[in-house]
Amino acid sequence: MKRFGLIGYPLGHSYSKDFFEKKFKDLKLKDHSYELFEMEFLNEFPALWLKHRELEGLNVTVPHKEKVLKYLDRQDTSCIKVGAANVIHKEKGKLVGFNTDYMAFMESLEAWMGKFKGEALILGSGGASKAVQAGLSDLNIPFNQVSRSSRAGDYTYEQIKSNPEIIERYGMIVNATPLGMYPEIESKPDLPYHKIKKGTLMYDLIYNPSETLFIQLGKKQGAKTKNGLEMLELQAEKSWGIWTS
Repeated sequence: MKRFGLIGYPLGHSYSKDFFEKKFKDLKLKDHSYELFEMEFLNEFPALWLKHRELEGLNVTVPHKEKVLKYLDRQDTSCIKVGAANVIHKEKGKLVGFNTDYMAFMESLEAWMGKFKGEALILGSGGASKAVQAGLSDLNIPFNQVSRSSRAGDYTYEQIKSNPEIIERYGMIVNATPLGMYPEIESKPDLPYHKIKKGTLMYDLIYNPSETLFIQLGKKQGAKTKNGLEMLELQAEKSWGIWTS
């Protein structure tokens, strides 16, 4: 049995298992399985590989994309570029980290945004945010970050609430936080949504639910919105390519 899976906490929102089980069925790979390994604390990570010695690859989701790096034997250039891993492949007994989030986000965004000229505002400062930053950098789109702490970003949410006109200068807003993700569907990034301009591009990396409050409130302002489902599918395909290369 060739085993793959996903680590993170919580995992109730994830479609990854459904995605890969469908792929295995389509490819008639009866000796392949994909499992959810809900893991609140990463000190459980080494034991996972000892318990499941047939494990060949993992996806990594919140909140472990950055901290998992210390457990890896080697990092691919994509992983080094972003400073976070969302894919791990066991190669000759060694754990190698990759970042397909970065490549998937860039590919998805480029096809959707058209001829965008302007600045982007990234919400969040974790591993997903780092992937977004790398993608925007490669697309030559200038950006700033918003975080709860002034040490982690260019703005805090409190600064933007106190100076709501800040939001008007950005033609793109990317939610790289888990705010609004199932089951916490009533949560959202704390922004002055009434200041969002018509035509602003609002990209939410969350895909469950398909329309978060972030997206719903953006639509009310006339924003062009997109969720993270396509990005999930792209990064999953790239994960599969890594595991089978």
